[in-house]
Amino acid sequence: MSMRPLTMSDKLGGPEGPGGPEGPGNDTSLLTKTKTKTQRPPLYKVLLLNDDYTPMEFVVHVLERFFGLNHAQAFEIMLTVHKKGLAVVGVFSAEVAETKVAQVMDFARRHQHPLQCTMEKE
Repeated sequence: MSMRPLTMSDKLGGPEGPGGPEGPGNDTSLLTKTKTKTQRPPLYKVLLLNDDYTPMEFVVHVLERFFGLNHAQAFEIMLTVHKKGLAVVGVFSAEVAETKVAQVMDFARRHQHPLQCTMEKE
């Protein structure tokens, strides 16, 4: 005898018939299913802005250090920042984006570079 899991279409109740001792029409085995939609938190783009003073090598170093990019990826993004004035360097939750911006800005100031890093809602 093989056992199969109960399904919603199976009748629950004993020998009294469908619905149990209450009789037909009082079937309490039906469940109401409530769907809850979990909303994803908003994401934020972290952007690097071009300036005329921060060395390109420093920007590449920042991208490697704080965004985990390899040298080739960091170099490409640095060139985009240089040519277009800004580039998205990553998309993160609000807390992570804020932390990245703060880390980059602090690191740039400590090295006396005017590099700007900002975030905006995606």
